[in-house]
Amino acid sequence: MPILQQNSLEYISRSAEQTRRVGMRLGAQLHPGDLVCLNGELGSGKTTLVQGIAAGWGSLDAVSSPTFVLVNVYRRPGELHLYHLDAYRLNSTQEAEELDLDSLLERGPMVIEWAERIQAALPPENLVIHLSYVNQEQRDLLVIAHGARPIELLGSFQRQVYGAR
Repeated sequence: MPILQQNSLEYISRSAEQTRRVGMRLGAQLHPGDLVCLNGELGSGKTTLVQGIAAGWGSLDAVSSPTFVLVNVYRRPGELHLYHLDAYRLNSTQEAEELDLDSLLERGPMVIEWAERIQAALPPENLVIHLSYVNQEQRDLLVIAHGARPIELLGSFQRQVYGAR
């Protein structure tokens, strides 16, 4: 019996810089409509991973946690935006629905921190990354794909991180 569920992968990051580099590899693969859901306690590396995702996607904008503004928008040349949502302060699925996430996803990829808080409002096709604090330097990333495009994204991400398989 496999330890990991199907369409998943586990990665141990040994530093914040390595977490950013892994994020860069994922960010380079993102397209409009792609949804990346980040789950993990405070200090597990969610914002560090998003810094890498934004850089890999092509944005030069500074990345910070959007805890108080709810959604940060990162730009790159062209019309597309990367949306970075922090659901920590959302109190209900209705509050998430009022943000019109579907409209945002049409214009670019989206990364959501604390996604488990608004799971019912999210499209069923998504890439979930559970981040866990291991120690001061190490983080465990469990990546799970739900749906055809996220499975394709996971395969591409796996090749980027581990090489051809």
